[in-house]
Amino acid sequence: MKNFLDDNFLLQSKVAEELYHNYAKNQPIIDYHNHLIPDQIANNINFENLTQVWLYGDHYKWRAMRTNGVDERYITGDASDFEKFQKWAETVPYTMRNPLYHWTHLELQRYFGINTLLNGNTAKEIYDEASAKLRTPEYAVRGLLQKMNVEVVCTTDDPIDTLEYHQQFAKEDSTLKMLPAFRPDKAMNSDNIADLNAYISKLEQVTNTSIGSLDEYLDALKQRHDFFAANGCSVSDHGLEQIYAEDYTKEEIAAIFNKIRTNQEISYSENLKFKSAMLIYFAEWDHEKGWVQQYHLGALRNNNTRLLTKLGPDTGFDSIGDFSQARALSKFLNRLDTQDKLTKTIIYNLNPADNELIATMIGNFNDGSVAGKVQFGSAWWFLDQKDGMIKQMNTLSNMGLLSRLVGMLTDSRSFLSFPRHEYFRRLVCNLFAEDVVNGELPNDMEWIGKLIEDICYKNARNYFNFYK
Repeated sequence: MKNFLDDNFLLQSKVAEELYHNYAKNQPIIDYHNHLIPDQIANNINFENLTQVWLYGDHYKWRAMRTNGVDERYITGDASDFEKFQKWAETVPYTMRNPLYHWTHLELQRYFGINTLLNGNTAKEIYDEASAKLRTPEYAVRGLLQKMNVEVVCTTDDPIDTLEYHQQFAKEDSTLKMLPAFRPDKAMNSDNIADLNAYISKLEQVTNTSIGSLDEYLDALKQRHDFFAANGCSVSDHGLEQIYAEDYTKEEIAAIFNKIRTNQEISYSENLKFKSAMLIYFAEWDHEKGWVQQYHLGALRNNNTRLLTKLGPDTGFDSIGDFSQARALSKFLNRLDTQDKLTKTIIYNLNPADNELIATMIGNFNDGSVAGKVQFGSAWWFLDQKDGMIKQMNTLSNMGLLSRLVGMLTDSRSFLSFPRHEYFRRLVCNLFAEDVVNGELPNDMEWIGKLIEDICYKNARNYFNFYK
């Protein structure tokens, strides 16, 4: 029987241990998609206590606490930080076999050197020890990133963001790179005309322009795209239920935009056409600059309208959706490819039923120009756990080249989430090792070790433009 969370956690053979410790463990981290707050990095803040860095904004933990019968007062309400932590600690033993149990104890070990199991009885000692460390200079947020050997973080930023904290940080002589990512979801969301017009008004202020036509709207957004590029951005990101790929003409989209600006209702068909056109415009700009574009597909968001009204979005009421993905995704990628405007692309899938669909779709548009040009992105959100990661990697192995995967990312709002990279690395090492042990792969540790290094770090370093 193995000890819980020892040095060889998740590694089921001597081959796996050798691959992880010799080739994966010490690779730097390129975290090319997360939701960290830029001003916290730029100003190198200290969190006052473990609740602030660990529970604020973490809807993974909130969902578990609600399921465990914890009152909302101790989750997003007015309870004290320690009271909230106590309730989380009491919940942790009930999270066994949920990835939260592994993540929780990995994070306590890696950041704070705490090996004690977290529960209601140990909450106070762990809270006091970790919180005291968090208030020291070594545990300011850049120190937390340094502990995990993080080289690059790409935050998620709206086109109207000022990027002032990226600019502030860029003036420093730091080995860490903090770069923006262009996330224009609000700019194409025509589901709510009032919200979209409010957004356009903000864009007018940021660009010091008047926007009354589609061309003026595109000019303003292109100006922001250029501004992001001037501030080190080379990646975009979209969080969508599904790709939109309706046929349209420029004249149709101009007429739809005029309706939007005059607060007229648009039809379901017009809504889809507008979103389809905006996706193409953004993709063409990304190609023009040689950016990497990312598409996160498949989330069914804000399911609980009662609690959405009370708590707002991103508070733990999203789930996997069962949207139709194949035809529109094919049509979208093909349109760009036909016009020679398909840039490097990563597609993240949230519904495991679509794993084979995505893994085969990317092969249609890999053209030999770039290794792994179109990627099946690593398992994310509800799937970035042991079973989900293994399924994604096995599917990619069977239908593509796992060896060209650009590795893991946190997709997180927490500075303590970076052991997820370690979790992924242990799993990928164990997958290759299983095949070696079973005689399904040769015992060529030098070559397989190289592939492990590539997947964990070097593929991402070569794929993105962060070092150019």
